[in-house]
Amino acid sequence: MGYLTAAAGPASTDVAARSGDPATLIDTSPGAWEGGPDGILVLHGFTGSPHSVRPWAESLAAAGYAVELPLLPGHGTSAEDLAGRGWREWTEAVDAAYWRLRGRADRVGVAGLSMGGALALHLAARRPVAAVSLVNPGVVSPTPLLSVARLLAAAVPTVGGVGDDISLPGRREGAYERTPVRAAGELHRLFRAARRTLPAVTAPVQIFKSLVDHVVPQDSLDHLVRRLGRTPEVLELHKSFHVATLDRDAPLIFENSLRFFSHEGLRAGDPESPGR
Repeated sequence: MGYLTAAAGPASTDVAARSGDPATLIDTSPGAWEGGPDGILVLHGFTGSPHSVRPWAESLAAAGYAVELPLLPGHGTSAEDLAGRGWREWTEAVDAAYWRLRGRADRVGVAGLSMGGALALHLAARRPVAAVSLVNPGVVSPTPLLSVARLLAAAVPTVGGVGDDISLPGRREGAYERTPVRAAGELHRLFRAARRTLPAVTAPVQIFKSLVDHVVPQDSLDHLVRRLGRTPEVLELHKSFHVATLDRDAPLIFENSLRFFSHEGLRAGDPESPGR
């Protein structure tokens, strides 16, 4: 395994504010960028949106990759919407984004933050994926209570939010302020499904892990190292909390994920202007 330290990263803000200042606007919309011949699918986390990983997607697009950045069902809308969604809707949305990208890319790599990491691994176990790069991926629930979340939801519909775990003062990812308990139960089901398929992941895996993470327990990384089909490359993040793609270590993530995808044979074309 490899271990690295890190540097500084870009900014984020609050989705609820939605000010007119481009520097503080939360953009929850999906994105797609031309490039290639190969492409990268980038996946956001639970209760978040593409905003939390957009700088990562843009860095991959700027390097010349085709990039697909989907908005997962129930996200970027409201906590009430998320409460009515199931984990299979998320995996189906990831599948759809994968096939859209395959329509314009010869080979596909996958990048994911937090729950996006579980979705990336679940995809890689079922579809041809060339390489997987993950930031603070979750595959183990932080509390056993999530196994009975459906029962708890009747009495406690929501709990406090899990977003904005960022070390930089004033930086926000724009996740929901409240977490639907029923949706948290679906997250638990997704984690269970992802864990079951880990031995089937044969693609090389890179994992960035924050030393201080208030959202995903260390158990997730330990489980991945034990159960993946091949030993992952692990890079430590010393200056970021959970949402490291918007934190001080963001440049390290962008640089080293590009190195990783290139090393694993994913080919980029001429750099494109971000957005399409």
